[in-house]
Amino acid sequence: MRFAALRIDAQSRRWKPLFDRMWPAYRAWYLKEGDNARPSLDACQAALEEHMPELVPQWRRLCELAGGDELAARMLTLYRPPAYIFGCSQAVWSRDEPFLIRNYDYSPDLAEGLILHTSWAGADGRTTRVVGMNDCLWGLVDGVNEHGVSLSLTYGGREAAGDGFGIPIILRYVLQIARDADEAVAALRRVPSHMAYNVMVLDASGSHALVELAPDREPRVTTERLSANHQTPARVAGGTPPPAGYAQRTRTHERAALIARHLDDDAETPERFVERFADEPLHSGDYEGAFGTLYTAVYRPKSRRAEYIWPGFVSRQSIDAFHEGEAQIIYNQGQLEVAERRYDPQWPAEQRALEQSPETPVAADGHDAPWESHAGDWQRFLVDAPGDWQRYLPEFMRPPER
Repeated sequence: MRFAALRIDAQSRRWKPLFDRMWPAYRAWYLKEGDNARPSLDACQAALEEHMPELVPQWRRLCELAGGDELAARMLTLYRPPAYIFGCSQAVWSRDEPFLIRNYDYSPDLAEGLILHTSWAGADGRTTRVVGMNDCLWGLVDGVNEHGVSLSLTYGGREAAGDGFGIPIILRYVLQIARDADEAVAALRRVPSHMAYNVMVLDASGSHALVELAPDREPRVTTERLSANHQTPARVAGGTPPPAGYAQRTRTHERAALIARHLDDDAETPERFVERFADEPLHSGDYEGAFGTLYTAVYRPKSRRAEYIWPGFVSRQSIDAFHEGEAQIIYNQGQLEVAERRYDPQWPAEQRALEQSPETPVAADGHDAPWESHAGDWQRFLVDAPGDWQRYLPEFMRPPER
């Protein structure tokens, strides 16, 4: 799987080749229950304008880049999309410099692998810079904004689906508008979610909250510092808890108890706490079962920095110093291996040609190398890898056909 870090501003045409590459798969997903199962364009637009009006200008811009495709316009609102489920663990470290850490557990075949730095304006013309892991073409599964507000999510463990928006667009919305944890929580309270999710919020002051969302109940806000793939007993009282088979397979209660134990341990260090997310049961190797850990993310709101971590490899980014680059991650059942590709901040020439005014990369701010490997020479790994290693490379890196 290729992870790429890309910068996209409000008028950038860089989003267009990403859409062209991913739209066939998203189109098939969106129509898997038939066209009539999805709301009309008028209904989608009305819902977006009612609940997230600040996103409407950027939605219209993306619809233009998508060629005015009516189906794409509907899907991009993420209003009442098909149901989907993933795993994840998340926690807030509140001592020293607070940070938000999460493991993202999903199928490598379904994730986009795009770390985006976006500078998009809302309906009031105000531009907000956001760094996060992209999903559903312009949504987010985790991220941090220029005000230091950080968010991540876990699945809530309940299969109920209803009227509302897909969670990636809700997280995008919150990071576009929120300046602190209170504003983030208020936005999460008022925008309906079509499925059950737990959203963790942390801001630059250290204020945090866990917001439990569901389509059939009012949001519940707590000061809990962790979540896995279930919601609190009070939340599901009289309702449906996670299916026993799902809870057992994902080890959700075991993961939550482990995180809680280490959060409450006065001898625990922040470095060791981060390392624990690379160990079982927090780290999962069930990639064929769509429940493998794809990456660990650490968001540091005070410095507005983000770290995307794989075993022996980390990409360090920030709002003020974002570095384009990419990494090749090879997932096998039960394990993953890293093959790194480092290059100067430069978009591939054939796609850069789409830009009318090429964007200038930001200079480094002096912190650690943005794409740093501790695993040795990536070329040696590729040469030693069994089979045709070139098939793991993106098209623009492959040698020409003979």
